[in-house]
Amino acid sequence: MDIMIAVQDACVSGQWLTAIIFSLCCFLPSCLPAGQTVDYSSVENVVSRQGDTALLRCYLLDGISKGAWLNRSSIIFAGDDKWSVDPRVSIVSSVGDKHEYSLQIQKVDVTDDGQYTCSIQSERNPRPKLLNLIVKVPPKIYDISSDITVNEGSNVSLICTATGKPEPIIAWRHITPLARKYDSSEYLNITGITRDQAGDYECSALNDIASPDTKTVKVTVNFPPDIHEMKSHGVGLGRTALLRCEAAAVPSPTFEWYKGEKRIIRGHGIDIKSLSSRSVLTVTNMTEDRYGNYTCVAINKLGRANASVPLIPIIEPTTTSAVSSPGQYMSLYCTPD
Repeated sequence: MDIMIAVQDACVSGQWLTAIIFSLCCFLPSCLPAGQTVDYSSVENVVSRQGDTALLRCYLLDGISKGAWLNRSSIIFAGDDKWSVDPRVSIVSSVGDKHEYSLQIQKVDVTDDGQYTCSIQSERNPRPKLLNLIVKVPPKIYDISSDITVNEGSNVSLICTATGKPEPIIAWRHITPLARKYDSSEYLNITGITRDQAGDYECSALNDIASPDTKTVKVTVNFPPDIHEMKSHGVGLGRTALLRCEAAAVPSPTFEWYKGEKRIIRGHGIDIKSLSSRSVLTVTNMTEDRYGNYTCVAINKLGRANASVPLIPIIEPTTTSAVSSPGQYMSLYCTPD
């Protein structure tokens, strides 16, 4: 017996539930007669974000027609009878509007994505409304390279992967005042990395659903010491001399001080204080034998660097000065009032 005739007979006899089920068969591919298809040209797209509540709107023709909902090959509702065991789905009707027969899906997920059919059954023929639920998913980075330490000149490869719908675009940038951006790709490759390229690298995953998801990778670049500042000032006898040495290095360097070929150690008026990239040599109560050439040596596991500076005496002014003129000398004395 033809399905459509069965639907009409059920409607005439008042067997609405039977009619609805027969009408749903009109939209199940497995139930269609040979050569018969459903027209999908007027499908309505409904877009929802993962975790939100999706509302698929459908309206009955009048107060006496019946409706049903179908998801792909499963019946969700037949009239007011719920066939689905999913607690998230329900029928929504507007207050005072008995014609609305909309399907609500709470906490929608990607598994809900796909085509839905609202079948409206009247005394004549079933009228389907086809809706395509598109569930969009915010970007989420699920894998990113761990923090890494390399030596200067090495090649570095970082990876960042993310999920989302639509598929997110991956972008990298070096977090510096210049904020250099790189080509969009899951992979960031740096050939022959330099010390200036050390720091945090931010991966961002972006689609049109939400703000980008971001994570960072810290790249540490080891390099040997480089002494970039060495200072001293002339000092008089009995005074205190300060010699300062600054070096850039990763890991941080240790410092050694030498006078000539002899290494200097603390004690007997000499103090050495080193902190991170700086070392200060203090010599108190200067004597003649402590003038000379001083060398600072900065050392880490990748190498060493050294720089030297002379510590020279200065002649401090006395209270008596001589002013000469041809054939004459004048003595100037400074006396208290």
